[in-house]
Amino acid sequence: MTGYAPPIRRLIKELSRFPGIGEKTATRLATFLLYSSERDAARLAESIMEVKRKIRFCSICFNLTESDICEICGDTTRDRDVICVVEDPDSLVAIEESGSFRGTYHVLHGVLSPADGIGPESLRLQELLDRISGSDVREVILATNPSVQGESTALLVTKLLQGKNVKITRIAFGIPIGGDLKYVDRMTMTKAIEFRRGI
Repeated sequence: MTGYAPPIRRLIKELSRFPGIGEKTATRLATFLLYSSERDAARLAESIMEVKRKIRFCSICFNLTESDICEICGDTTRDRDVICVVEDPDSLVAIEESGSFRGTYHVLHGVLSPADGIGPESLRLQELLDRISGSDVREVILATNPSVQGESTALLVTKLLQGKNVKITRIAFGIPIGGDLKYVDRMTMTKAIEFRRGI
């Protein structure tokens, strides 16, 4: 980064802290911001500060929200007897965009990862147990990612819910629509066979 003035170097350093942003991309972004109008830069800075000031966790499901309860938990047309457990708000948004789910959610804000110091106490597991104990939930759908961490988190939630009067289901994994079997990896094929269903 030699050759850049100190303020530009500092901006590049800060931008490169973002996930997936390396030094070259950070440099391009910094250059873009440098040539943007002061009004555009101020709008960007204000939107960042607004998110930091206003966004918090929903008191029910721990989704990100501007008020005490998120839009989904506040929607009276939702099926409150079904809770879909997800790793993070991005997973919730992906399910919502499919338009196929009309229940409620519970956001764990992570998955088990002992190597990263993330144990059960770091996740919103007790809050999930409290929700189930204090309501008529009939089904919990585990929608964690099909990774080692996601699978171990799903297994832990299953163990915690054993003995409760609730049906536990797991989202299916397998061949994507329009996929070609000869290009499918071994793990995906294994899951596709494991989660097969009758027709």
